[in-house]
Amino acid sequence: MNKMRLAVLAFSAVAVFGLAGWKLAASPAEEMQTFATAFLDSLSDEQKAVVVMPYDSPKRVGWHFIPKKERKGLMLEQMSDSQRTAALRLLRAALSEAGYSKANRIMLLEEVLNEMEAGKGTWERNPQRYYVTLFGDVAKAQSDNETPWGLSFEGHHLSLNFVCRGGKLVDSTPQFMATNPAIVKNETSVTLGKGTAVLNQEEQLAFKLVNALDGKQLKVARISKEAPAEIRFAGEPQPKVGEPEGIAYAGLNPDQQALLRDVIAQYVNVAPEEVAKERTEQIQADGWENVHFAWAGALEPGIGHYYRIRGKRFLIEFVNTQADPAGTPANHIHCVYRDLSGDFDLPVAP
Repeated sequence: MNKMRLAVLAFSAVAVFGLAGWKLAASPAEEMQTFATAFLDSLSDEQKAVVVMPYDSPKRVGWHFIPKKERKGLMLEQMSDSQRTAALRLLRAALSEAGYSKANRIMLLEEVLNEMEAGKGTWERNPQRYYVTLFGDVAKAQSDNETPWGLSFEGHHLSLNFVCRGGKLVDSTPQFMATNPAIVKNETSVTLGKGTAVLNQEEQLAFKLVNALDGKQLKVARISKEAPAEIRFAGEPQPKVGEPEGIAYAGLNPDQQALLRDVIAQYVNVAPEEVAKERTEQIQADGWENVHFAWAGALEPGIGHYYRIRGKRFLIEFVNTQADPAGTPANHIHCVYRDLSGDFDLPVAP
């Protein structure tokens, strides 16, 4: 067993099994502050200089999910085992159990990609090539309710962004997750095996919904027979949306409405329970009648497809058009949840 394989297994054991019991009876922001402080205390001065940036740094709103040689923050691989554990405790505090499980397995899919590409791909595939950045003064924020601080956890196919203020997690978007392969089709010798499908519910529930539409409904919901190549607004600090497209919630029957709520829940529930509840209450306050579902592309798996779900203050986008490294078509998912009232806790430009 080679050195990389041993490192991956050690990381997996900590990430999957070692953190479940570390959730405390506190708000998500209070937990995050506790674990952010512990993480900072574990770092050297040189590491802190890399991890901590001013809250108003332009890099706070600079996000992306593509492979990069360098990113803001400190990479997990550049940490000791105890520092890496502290960083993952912080991430775990910022997510629900389901959200953390998805994020962890997305990181471990890098190991699958490395095996599929036989280590000869353009980019290094490494489940520890994910970066942690803290923005602002975490210690000051503990005693000053007006002082915000932020967290970014980012790497290939994962960009998670958070802002805390006054003991509350006030924003948790952009929330981007992706998988390649979307479904692991073959046996592997690595941590994640054949049949792994991390974002399966985001895809299959939406297929169930679009295929439950009758001809008249589908004509309204389907905005194009061709799926776009990518989600919109990738890497942009704020999405610039126009009028909603697709079929309105009121145009669905009760069973279809329940399916649409189930799709939305997959994204909402990545956040901790308290935040997920706030997201749901916001949708309800804005009115379910203002939610629209739009589809583009094929109506069956294996051919490029896309959907978006739009409310007054949220946007979901999902696309699966790219092949995996083995050439399996439409086996590479990108999906995102965004806050139309302002990602990164920023006001929306008029």
